[in-house]
Amino acid sequence: MNHPIRQIDAFSEGPFTGNPAAVVLLEAPIAPELMQRIAEENNLSETAFVVPMPEGDGYALRWFTPTVEVELCGHATLAAAEALRLAGRESSGVVTFSTLSGPLTAELEEEGHVTIDLPAATGARPVGAERLAALERAVDGRVVAAHEHRYVLAELEDEAAVRALAPRARALEEIGLPLIATARGADPEVDFVSRFFAPTLGVFEDPVTGSAHCQLVPYWAGALERTELAARQLSRRGGRLECLLSGDRVRLKGEAHAYMEGTIRTEAPPS
Repeated sequence: MNHPIRQIDAFSEGPFTGNPAAVVLLEAPIAPELMQRIAEENNLSETAFVVPMPEGDGYALRWFTPTVEVELCGHATLAAAEALRLAGRESSGVVTFSTLSGPLTAELEEEGHVTIDLPAATGARPVGAERLAALERAVDGRVVAAHEHRYVLAELEDEAAVRALAPRARALEEIGLPLIATARGADPEVDFVSRFFAPTLGVFEDPVTGSAHCQLVPYWAGALERTELAARQLSRRGGRLECLLSGDRVRLKGEAHAYMEGTIRTEAPPS
């Protein structure tokens, strides 16, 4: 079986920045076991698989880390939309994806710029004393505030504390959920910064994480009393996101830079 594949840096600020995602453009569904093996072979934080819907209305979209399928991935959604544009399947307007998190849309703007629409993570709960203690061990410092939803979000004292984080995998595993570490931005043009760690999902530190911003944007919109926010993720590669909280949705705008394209030649994995 031959399938076209593209690798695209999402939420990037130029080549070799942002979060690289592989996008496999399929004509028909393939087995989940094969998708997982392809994602393992790619060894990126996410591989997206895009299949046209039978009725011709949008695309089915699934995301796999090297070890598991995930319910929501922002950067690979942005990359999927840009891959469809580069392949000549979409040129402008809004692309609709059917996903495990419901219908998502991606608005193709000028070349290399995409806005994705994702569900906001509302209804977060304060963390308990045991998890808070595990958080402070993991970050080796004081946690200003913390809550949990899909992920645990920990606000640290300042941007320098987020930059300096060097958590151990075992300490992160004690938390029990992936960790978002965040703080107000030191740069006046950046409202908040973050880093994201998810060893339980097969990704120790993710370069730029759209799904984490589904939780970050409502949090900082409340703290800063604004719905339009600029964000930067402080991984080694780094990335920038323009964010908007709109009711129960989060809109994330970012740049996409194509890095590589090719063809997968593979067979179904042995049973």
